[in-house]
Formats: sequence, C-alpha cells, structure tokens
Amino acid sequence: MAAAAAARGSRSRAPGAAAAAVALVAVVLAAGLVSGGAAAEIRRQKNVQVALRAKWAGTPLLLEASELLSKEWKDLFWDFVDHWKELDKASECLTAKCCVQKIVEDARSLLSEPLASIFEFSLTLRSASPRLVLYRQLAEESLSSIHVKDDTLEKISGHGTGENFHAAKGTCCWVDTGSALLFNSDDLRKWLDGLGEISVDSPEKLELFDFDHIYPQSNVTAPIAIFYGAFGTKCFKELHVHLAEASKKGKIRYALRQVLPSGCQATSSFCGSIGSVDAVTLSGYGVELALKNMEYKAMDDTAIKKGVPLEDPKTEDLSQEVRGFIFSKILERKPALNAEIMAFRDYLLSSTVSDTLEVWELKDLGHQTAQRILHASDPLQSMQEINQNFPSIVSSLSRMKLDNSIKDEIIANQRMVPPGKSLMALNGALINIEDLDLYLLMDMVHEELSLADQFVQLKIPESAVHKILSAAPPTESNSFRVDFRSSHVHYLNNLEEDALYKRWRSNINELLMPVYPGQMRYIRKNLFHAVYTIDMILSLYQDNVPIRFGIIMYSSRLITIIEENDGNLPVNDGSKIEDDTSILIVRLFLYIKDTYSTQLAYQFLSNIHKSRNSGDDDNEEPMEAHHVEGAFVDSLLSSAKSHPQDVLLKLQKEDMHKQEAEESSRFVHKLGLYKLPCCLLMNGLVHESSEDATMNAMNDELPRIQEQVYYGHIQSHTDVLDKFLSESSYKRYNPSITGKSTENKRFVSLVAPYHQGGSVLHDITYLHSHGTTDDAKPITHLVAVDLSSKTGIKLLHEALRYLMAGSNRARVGLLLYACNDNPSPILHMKDIFDRTISSFSYKEKVLDFLHGLCKFYEEQHMPASSVVSDKISTMMEKVYSLAADTGLPVDNYKAWFTSFSADALLKGMDKLSDFLFGKLGLEFGSNAVITNGRVFVVNEGDSFLTDDLSLLESMEYELRTKYIYEIIEEIEWTGVDPDDLTSKFYSDVAMLVASSMSVRERPSERAHFEILHAEHSAIKLNNMNSCVHIDAVIDPLSPAAQKLAPLLRILWSQIQPSMRIVLNPIDDFSSTDYTVHGPKAFFANMPLSKTLTMNIDVPEPWLVEPVIAIHDLDNILLENLGDVRTLQAVFELEALLLTGHCKEKDRDPPRGLQFILGTKRRPHLVDTLVMANLGYWQMKVSPGVWYLQLAPGRSADLYELPPKLIAIDSLRGKLMHIEVQKRRGKEHEDLLNADDDNHFQEKIDNKGWNSNLLKWASSFISGDASSKKKDEKISDLKDARHGETINIFSVASGHLYERFLKIMILSVLKKTQRPVKFWFIKNYLSPQFKDVIPHMAQEYGFEYELVTYKWPTWLHKQTEKQRIIWAYKILFLDVIFPLSLRKVIFVDADQIVRADMGELYDMNLKGRPLAYTPFCDNNKDMDGYRFWKQGFWKDHLRGRPYHISALYVVDLAKFRQTASGDTLRVFYETLSKDPNSLSNLDQDLPNYAQHTVPIFSLPQEWLWCESWCGNATKARAKTIDLCNNPMTKEPKLQGAKRIVPEWVDLDSEARQFTARILGDNPESPEPTSPPSDTPKPDDKGTSQDLKDEL
Repeated sequence: MAAAAAARGSRSRAPGAAAAAVALVAVVLAAGLVSGGAAAEIRRQKNVQVALRAKWAGTPLLLEASELLSKEWKDLFWDFVDHWKELDKASECLTAKCCVQKIVEDARSLLSEPLASIFEFSLTLRSASPRLVLYRQLAEESLSSIHVKDDTLEKISGHGTGENFHAAKGTCCWVDTGSALLFNSDDLRKWLDGLGEISVDSPEKLELFDFDHIYPQSNVTAPIAIFYGAFGTKCFKELHVHLAEASKKGKIRYALRQVLPSGCQATSSFCGSIGSVDAVTLSGYGVELALKNMEYKAMDDTAIKKGVPLEDPKTEDLSQEVRGFIFSKILERKPALNAEIMAFRDYLLSSTVSDTLEVWELKDLGHQTAQRILHASDPLQSMQEINQNFPSIVSSLSRMKLDNSIKDEIIANQRMVPPGKSLMALNGALINIEDLDLYLLMDMVHEELSLADQFVQLKIPESAVHKILSAAPPTESNSFRVDFRSSHVHYLNNLEEDALYKRWRSNINELLMPVYPGQMRYIRKNLFHAVYTIDMILSLYQDNVPIRFGIIMYSSRLITIIEENDGNLPVNDGSKIEDDTSILIVRLFLYIKDTYSTQLAYQFLSNIHKSRNSGDDDNEEPMEAHHVEGAFVDSLLSSAKSHPQDVLLKLQKEDMHKQEAEESSRFVHKLGLYKLPCCLLMNGLVHESSEDATMNAMNDELPRIQEQVYYGHIQSHTDVLDKFLSESSYKRYNPSITGKSTENKRFVSLVAPYHQGGSVLHDITYLHSHGTTDDAKPITHLVAVDLSSKTGIKLLHEALRYLMAGSNRARVGLLLYACNDNPSPILHMKDIFDRTISSFSYKEKVLDFLHGLCKFYEEQHMPASSVVSDKISTMMEKVYSLAADTGLPVDNYKAWFTSFSADALLKGMDKLSDFLFGKLGLEFGSNAVITNGRVFVVNEGDSFLTDDLSLLESMEYELRTKYIYEIIEEIEWTGVDPDDLTSKFYSDVAMLVASSMSVRERPSERAHFEILHAEHSAIKLNNMNSCVHIDAVIDPLSPAAQKLAPLLRILWSQIQPSMRIVLNPIDDFSSTDYTVHGPKAFFANMPLSKTLTMNIDVPEPWLVEPVIAIHDLDNILLENLGDVRTLQAVFELEALLLTGHCKEKDRDPPRGLQFILGTKRRPHLVDTLVMANLGYWQMKVSPGVWYLQLAPGRSADLYELPPKLIAIDSLRGKLMHIEVQKRRGKEHEDLLNADDDNHFQEKIDNKGWNSNLLKWASSFISGDASSKKKDEKISDLKDARHGETINIFSVASGHLYERFLKIMILSVLKKTQRPVKFWFIKNYLSPQFKDVIPHMAQEYGFEYELVTYKWPTWLHKQTEKQRIIWAYKILFLDVIFPLSLRKVIFVDADQIVRADMGELYDMNLKGRPLAYTPFCDNNKDMDGYRFWKQGFWKDHLRGRPYHISALYVVDLAKFRQTASGDTLRVFYETLSKDPNSLSNLDQDLPNYAQHTVPIFSLPQEWLWCESWCGNATKARAKTIDLCNNPMTKEPKLQGAKRIVPEWVDLDSEARQFTARILGDNPESPEPTSPPSDTPKPDDKGTSQDLKDEL
C-alpha cells in the first residue's frame, strides 16, 4: 500500500529575469490508499523522488476508520464496532484494496454526503493514526502498572516513541479495573459478579479522558472498566459482550481503548490488520530543490559505494501538459509510435531548459497568467500546472494576447486590495494562509460539514444552513460596559454647563486634530464619565482634567446583609444600620450636597480621608464615626447656617437621607460592583481605581470616541454616555460570567445528546415567565441542581425568582438530582417539582407554588432532622396548602404522594446523571447553568443571583444567539409538519444551533470579498447544494498560490464546495524574482550538471528528518548518479510540537520559567523554559497523554501551576495558553536570581531526578544517543578519561561537512584526557552520519546527543537553507539544550583542534554569557575585505572588536539567567526584516548586540585561519578554521590538505572507520573536476563572501 500523490512537476524563476537562481518545488497531497494506473516507461533524464513517513509503527486502518467515525457522532463508533466485531467479517477479501473498499462502504452507510467523502479522504490522510498511538501508550502503562519489574525501564524503552509493544502470549485483549488486569471472560465474570459484595475502591483510581469511547448510557458512578483490544481479533467479541451487558445494567462504566499489540496481527482478521505492519506514509508537505551557490566548491569527492537499496521508479505520469501536448492521450491513440512520441517529448522537455526571455517580455506576465487560467476548462488544474511547469510554459504565456476586460477588472480590484496580495476565507472567516496546511484545512472543512449535517437533521433547509454558517457573529470585545445610569450617581462637575469650563472650545471635531503625545484635548463636552466607588478624584478635578467625575456610594456591611437575605433588605434591622459608618458618610454627603453644593460634599469626603490618615500613611484602623463627624464639622464650619453638631443630632433623630443611602447600596448590589474593592467606570468600562488608571482609561476610550466622531455618529448635541450605554451595556457586572473574550468560558454542543434516542432533552418541560408560555424563546437555561446541597437549593431559588421577575427571551429547564444517599424527602421534593412542571407549567401561579415549596424546603429540610416520616408528612401538608393557595388541584398531589415510587425516580436520575456527567462532562455533584450551550458552574460559596441569570441571558443573546435566531425566524420550513412548528420547536432549534455554533473554532477576522468585481477576473465554481463556500483573492504566481492551488483542487475533487477565486497578479514581472510550487514530490527532467540542495516544507507542528538517503541531499549533482535514474530520499516525522504561550496575571511573561513534561510515573521526560518573547515555549512529543508541570527548583518554589493533562492525538500537535501565578509571599521575588544560579545543577547532582531516567528521556527527545546502547568497551574508554565533561556543540549539513565534522571530533579527542560530549543539531544530518556516530562514540569513547528546535511561527523566518543553519547557531541557545547543561563550546565542523579544549571550557568568562575570538588583522592582503573597520560597523562597534563565529563559548547558566536569548531574538526580529542586514547572520547578530549581551574576547591564539591571520601566528594556533577566502575562492578540500598537515591523516582515519561501519571499501579519492556550473573566481568581494560557510 502506498499513498500516491496527485501530480508532479518542477518550477524555476522566470528565465531571464533572475538567471542566477532556480528552485523546483513539489507539494505532496494524498490521492488514495491503494493506487494503480497506467504510465509509460521513461528512458532519459534523471529524477528526484521524496517520501515522508511517521516514526511510529503502523496502525490498523480499520481502527482508524472507527476513530474518524467517532468524531462525527459518538454512537457511530459503537455501530461500527458491532459491524466488525465478528472475526469472519469481510473474510472474502484477500487484498488490502478489497479491505479498504469494505471499510469505506460500511462507514459510508453510516454517514450522509459530503461527510462520507471527507471521511474517506481523512482515512487516506491517516489523520486518526496518532490517536491509536496514544492508546498504545496508555495500554503499555496499563500493562506495566500491575506487574512492575526492576527492568521495566529497559523493557518499555520504546514507550513514548511510538514503537509498538510486543504482547506476551494471550495478552492481545485485557480489561483494566484499576486493581487487576483481566485477560479472559472467566476472570471478567468473576469480577463482575463480585462487584456487589466487595469494596470497589481500587488502589489506583482509573482516569477517563475526553477522547475515550464510553459505552452509551453507562452509569457515571459505577466502577470503571477499561478494555484494551481491537475489534476483529479473536479475544475481542467475548469480553466486549460481557462488558456491554454489564454497562447496560449500570454495574460498570465501560470504556474501550483500541490497541492491536505487535504479534497480535495473527489473531486478527485479515482486514483488521491492514496498515499495522507497514509504516504510516504521510501527505500534505512540500519539497524544494534550490540551485546551490557553489562559489567555494564545498562538495565531497567521496564516491557513493552502496546504500539502502530502493526500488528505482521507472514510470512517470504523462498526463501533464508539455508545450501544449498531453502525451498520455497521444499514446492512447497511437500506441505503435511509442518510441517516436517519447523521443519527441524528450526533445520538448530538454528544449524548455534553454528558453530565455527578455525583461520587457515579462511586463504583463501576471495578467497573461490570469487570462490563461480563466480561459481553461479546469481553472484550478490550470493554475496548478502553471505553478509546477512554469519554466516550460513561461514563453508561451508571455506571447499571449491580452484581453483588456480581464486586465481592466484586475486593475479596478487592485484599488481595493494591493497587487499580489492573497487572502482566503472559509464561510466568511479569514484563514491565515501562512499557517495553512492540508490537515488544518481538512479539519476546518470537516467542522463546517459536521455542523451542516447536524442542522439538516434538525430539518433546517440547506439555504438557511448556509446562511447560519456564513453569518458573522458580533465581535466579542474585551470591553464590557456596565449601565450605571441612575440618581445614585453624584457628579462633581459638568463640562458642558459649569463656569469653570466656559473658556474651553465646544467644537467636537477638534478631537480629530493631531496633538503632542500625552497632551489632552480640552473640549466643553462630557465625553469621558469617570464614576468611582471611592474618593480619589479631587486632585484630578483641581487639575482641570477634561473628565466628568462622579461617585456611587455604598455600605459593604449593608451589602453583606442584602446577600444574606436573598437580595432584600430586612425590615427591622435598624440596629445594624445605625452603627454603619458607611451609611453615616452617605447620609452626611447627601445632606451637604442638597443644602450647600456638590463641591463641598466632595470636600467632606476628602477631609474624612485626611483625618483618618493624618500622621500615619499606613494606618490600617477601620473608619470610625468620630473621624466622620470631625470631617463633617471641619467641612461646614466656614459656611454653616447652623452649628454642625446640631445638624448631626438632627440627622440621627429624623433618619434624614437614610432611605436614599440604603437604596444606593442596593443599587450597587444589583450592579454587582461590590465584588471589586474599589473601581472606576469610564463611560461604563470597568477599571481599577487610581490616578494613573483614570488617565489610562481615558486614553483607551479616546480612539473609540474619535472613530464615532469621524463617522458622524457623535455630534455636538449627542449625549456620549447615553449613546454608549444604550448601544452595548449590561445592567450587571460579574467577571466570572463576562470574562475576557472566550477565555475561561466553557461551551458544549447539545445537538448530539438531542439526537440520541430517549434523550433527557426530549423529556424536559420548560418553565416560562407569567404570560409568555406560548412565545418562542431564543434563550434556554438548563439549570442542573443538586437538591442535597445548599448551593443547589439557592440556585433553584434564584432561577424561580428570575422567572417571576419576568423574562421575555428565556425559558428555564430544571434538571434536579441528588448526589448523596438520596433520602426520601429529597426524592419527594424532586417528584413534586417534576410532576408539577410537567402537568401545570402553563398555570398562572405555578411559579408561586414552586417558589413557596422551594423556600419551605430550604428552611425545613436542609437542616438534618431526626425523623424522615415527620419531614414527609410536614411536606405533604405544605404542598396541599400551597396548591390550594395557588389554584392547583390538591387531589392530584394527594394521588402523587400515594403513588410515589423511589425506584422509578432513581432510574430517571441515572439517565439524568448520564446526560449531565457523561454527555456534558460536568463534575458529579456540581450545580450549573447551561445557557444555550454555555456551561456556567456555580461553586460552593459563590454568589449567583437572579441578576446574574439576567446577565447570562443578555450576553448569550447578544453575542451568540441573536444573529442565529433572526435567521431561524425567517426560515420557510418545507419538510416539517405545520402542526409541529410550535414555540417549543423554535426554542429548541435556537438552543441547539446556538450551542453547536458556540463550540465552533474559527477566526473572528472577516473581509468583504463581495466588494470585488468578479465578472471577468474570477474563477467561479458554484455548487448550490454545498454548505462550504470558499472566497479567495490569489496572485497566481505567488508562494501563496503554490500552496493554495493544490489544496483547493483536492478540496474541489473531494467535496465540491462553492468557490469564488478573484485573481490578483502583480502587473509587472520585469523587476520581480518569483518561484512557483508544483504539487508532488517527484521531479522529472532535472538538470544534470547543476548542484541542487533539498529543503522540505512541512506543517508547522512537524519535526522531520531524513532516514533514507544514499546521496548528499545538500549537494545533489544528478550527473553523478550513474545507472540510477531516480535519486530517492525518505524523511520521517520524528516528533510533533507541543507549543504554548505562558503569562503571569497582570505582568510580563515569566521569562526563564522552567517546565517539565512526562507521564504520571515519569514526570520528567522533556524540559524547556519560557521565553520573554510572547511567553513562548516549545517541547517535542509523540502522540500520547502527557502531564506538564513546573520544574523542581526555583520555578516550582516561586510559582503555582497544577499539573496540566495534555493529550496529543492528531497530526496538528497542540498549542496551549497557560497562566501561572506567584505563590503567596513570593510576589516580589525575581525568577532569574543570580544567587540561585546553581540551584538546578544541585538538584541534578543530588539525584533529585533519576539520572537513568534523564538518559532515557534524552534518547526520547533527541533520537539516537550514545546512552542508548553501552557495552564494556565504551565504559573502559570512558574510564580512561577523567575530570569534568567538556560539552561541544556543532552543526553540519551535507556529506562534505559531515566528513569535516568527524575530523573535528577526532582532533578534539586526541588532545584531551577529559570526557567529551558532543551535541549536534539533528535537523540537517544525513542518515549515514546518524548510522555511523553511535559506532564512533563506542570506538573512541565519547558521548553525544542529537538536539533540535523548531523555528517558532512568530519569529521572522529565513528561507535560504544556509541562513537557517546559521540562525540555529545563535537564536535558540537557551532552549535547544536540556536545562541541566551549564556550559557549551561551539566548534565549526571544518575546524581542527590543536589544544586541550578543557582549557577553554574552564576559562573564566568574567561573568559574560558569551566568549568569542576577535578577527585577526595581521594578514594585510585582506585589508580591503575588513568591512568592520569602516562605515556602519566602525560607528556601531565604537572601538569594540568584531568577533568570528567559528568558535565560541556559551555560559548557559548566565545566558539563561540574563535572558540573553530573548534579547538576541528581539534584535534579530528587528534587523532580519531588512534584507540588507545580518548578511552573516550568526556572526553579525552577537557582534551587533554586544553592547547589551556582553562578549568576552578570547585570546587570539584560540582561532587561526589563513584568510585573516598571518603565517607568523600559525604555530601558536590552538584551533585552525578553514575559513573561506573571498580573494582566492579556493575549494575547501584543496585548502584543508594544503593548510593543515595533520588533516590528511585524520581524514584517512575517519574515512576508513566510516567505510568499515558501512561495509564499503575505502579508496583514495581522485581529484574531481568542479561541477560545470561552478563560477570562476573573481576579484569582486562583498561582506557576504567573508562568511565561513558551513
């Protein structure tokens, strides 16, 4: 089986436009699992072919299919299991192709189109394979958890790397109960039978995850049984049947995790094992062959002797157009002329290479390309073919006569969108093209199709479905306005009326005039309303700040009383209020304001503040009445009409202003603002209260007002506050409901539970506010209440009061249960509630009855009472009297009490529990409100009031329901019986659709594609039945088009979405350097004499490496291939990326914070630290379940973070957002503290972590390491070395530099007796080098480790391979090595070491993080090339030396502690966007940054190279580097033999060793002539030439 690719081709930059560069690109997409087809034999030019496979062992396609089905509907998974559990299923199939067809047929029978098509394509992509690898990891842990042996670590060293574990005899299926593993049905039966008799508390509580397959309607409180096995195996059916039966009876909670251990294929059906033996071949990546700069002739002269034999492909797809001919069709018509036709094709192909065009011929190339695409019968195929065969068709394109209507429309569109800009939207939501890959696109399309399928099942017509999916939801801003307008706000000033401001101008348009930064605009208009709940505003008022200041006053003691009394003020609680100082202040304030002036009232508040704090700034004493009275007297002495003391006595006697003071507190309680100790409302936006915060809030609000003024929405007569608060505000503030954007909000789709037979959602009878029972309600609150908890009863109480207060938009469904032993009164209470609602929900006073019963229950039954029968009889009496009072039939209640059945109630409660805790994922015992899918959990002690329910209603309606409900109201229902179109039907549809849309993951950005003209310049593919619409603007010859053309084409072939693609080419190509992608990793007809270098472009979360490549992929010269026609390379997906952004609340990201990742048993397998740059962090993982936590040491001492569970179960890796907070008492401590510099090292030295585990872990993260296999020989060699280990880091790409690297290793080892550990960046190492290095480590007694780091998406990317390698030398030093590594020396691969590197390793760097050697300046011949002695560099360095980057020391502890890595990345990000800066990236960057990241200059003898140093100093040289010479451009190998006498012997030793390991016969290489395209040396040098190329 093989995943065939869709097409093939090559590309180059436009000939003549940039003759010096050529690049060929292929994009690999999947076309089928089992492929075949006719093609003709090729007998000519050389080809290149690339494949990519996953590192983990194969996974069965049958199990992958079931995982894909479970993504659609959970029940489909179990239906599919039932289809395939029989061993003889599909027994007639003898081929993989037959099995795949059977699997797809069965799956298609369960799905509707187009979900069936996308299922088939996802199966082709093998996108469910990682989920099965995750199960494999859990299965290994399950097996090892019960029978742990001493050698467990060795036995399961494949754990975490994706290797399939070998099952012992009879362990292909087993059931894990937490306390035992059951391997056969007899043991399982015994365990099931004993469940009732024995304690089910297992020593280890089994954990279930979101991705687990839990058998439908299983009992959430029952013991968990996890079944590991694969359907289609002999042992599966018997165990599955027992478990399913027990689950149906409620005895167990049954979860299935699918694994087919290695060795169990024989017990499986033939179709059940398909895919489990072969490697998983992946698709969805691109490959580039770029012309390599061979200026310095850096190419290995070693002949290729042998390698891994691969099948040489001799067939090629002939359906591609060559100069207008499609040869597959010609051969079909004239098969007899096969040889002549193929010769003619060879001629056409070879002639395309020599075509040249003049610059002026490229002038209209963009418009001509667009025209060719638009006139094609299949425009997407045409765009793809132009991309892949650009060199062969560019001349015919340039000769095409232009159609002016196309050109004019393109130019008209380019007034609205810049030329060459590419955009793409899926159902209206913009997609980031740069981040897009095949897997991400298919996930997005799949989500849209799933939603469409759900809505169609709700009988919604397809036209309405498309409207819903394309509608733009209101943007959920982080600005949340509270409507505080009331008489309780006391304003200090009025800018529009007060005399103080009459000199100010009143022209509101002055807001739009530019001013100096920080300058305020003094306009006589109440633009900014700053309303406080405290008294810090007089100073700003006196400074004439253009803000209208106000205050709302309240008593926190009174708020507490209101809270305790369900939001009401008790009638006779005067004593408590009399003593309340806050109430006294409010009353006195109101008296002064009414009698004298507002300004004097504010002065009174200021005097209180002064009198309390006089003489002691840190006075913590509470405010007392004498402070207040003294301030009152001081304030009124000068202007009092009667003595202030008399006024005080009068106030106390007459209760003057007492009611207003209490009402003000009640108002603040209703708004919810008391939850903040003090706050500022800037035009309703909530801020912390301080002088700085006020000015910041004003500056934040200013742009919003300016925008409204600009568009004319605010004019001189507009009341700004009324406008803002009327348009978007809420009457309540509760940050746990409003939150920031969608962060920390949980949503759940209710559609899947609704469609299940016998769903709880069908049984609910809803309660409505009085008089609205027959109205459709867009909002549904499902209130889950635990009747045995006080919080639950309080929530029930508030829900009833909310409806009694009146709501026109919402209905309430009560889901009542009890989580303790279900005493009889609770069951009676539930029974009465349920029966009353189902029978009398339409009655006028039903809410009064329920509210009275709830209140009675809360008062009488929540306290524990002795006699249950007394409780029930009391309840009966109360129910009868309430029924009589509210007009409900008492006889019904008497009958219900008589017919009460606890068993029936408990059965119903089990069903409800399955819905709440199984389907919705609530925690058992929680109380919650589910509002149109938004889950809000009310925790013990939380205040959740009627007003909070109103806030939830308003928010969910405005943000997530209103736009949907408006569409639903306009639907013309065709397939629904008119009698069914009830208000309940509309309410149900609104609830279900809104809940589904709320869990939809999509970008919020949108673009208005409809404004672009699309009559002549757009590809329009209309499919009226499709629920997926693609809008795109594409430059057809851009990198974006290279990616999008094959993606859109495969999307069209699979699901036929509706598409509108507006072409937007650059109009003049004469000055543009462009490259074009083709869609398959097969390059035909490659130039033989050009040296090419291969790059692979994979989805962002993938880390790949070459595993099979006989030839040098960095220097591909096809004329050296001999008889082999096709150079082949196989890459492997080595790991997936777990990335994230870490933040600390209200602070900068905690740079240097250390994370570790592992399993529960092995918590530290990988580690990393948090960058200051966006708080970014990254780890390499394989599919599995992992736990992320803070590393022991300073990180865990200072910060809190509970371990986070992370499931990696897709090829898209995972992005996490993590928030940490400082531990109490540690708020002011710095994480990067020099005093604790050695803390981490001490942990390692003291065996804080298991050292064996660390070694094993390093092999997991870094691939092969010498610690993997050790024998006595290496131990002996290592024992001969003593002292501290020297750590040396290097990077090599291509066979020549790997040859140099081996020589460097030998030169280091021969000059030191200390242990040495080498660190190599594995990204660019060849498979041969990785095969040889373990043997070399054994032979010569050194350690090594391969490390890698994926380039972060936010950091400016390099496109040229050489510059990427340079960047890896400097940009990620703080994160690429394990945190335990304290120091490392970088040594260039082409360096020869002549001294003991221990001397350099031990050198004191004087506290600097980096140490480099300055460039020599004693070779006077090179003075003209020393660019750092002149111009920019001379001015910037200011006398500091310019250092060479071929050798440097990094004190990693200091480097991390000073966050030098973050600083260097900031400099890089700033400089790298200018193409003329950082020409020698790894050298220029540290030299440029040395004022901030100081460099210790090493003595000159530590690095000598002939190009820059005179021969006089060569004898003292401790290392010799083979620097490129920009004057002579001498080839590397030639220079090495001439400059370094010992080089030839070291080279011979390394080559003989390599040949012995690989089984080759070493030969002395003959000097080879340089490739025919190698440029001749010239005298013109640039700073680029100075680079010591790797």
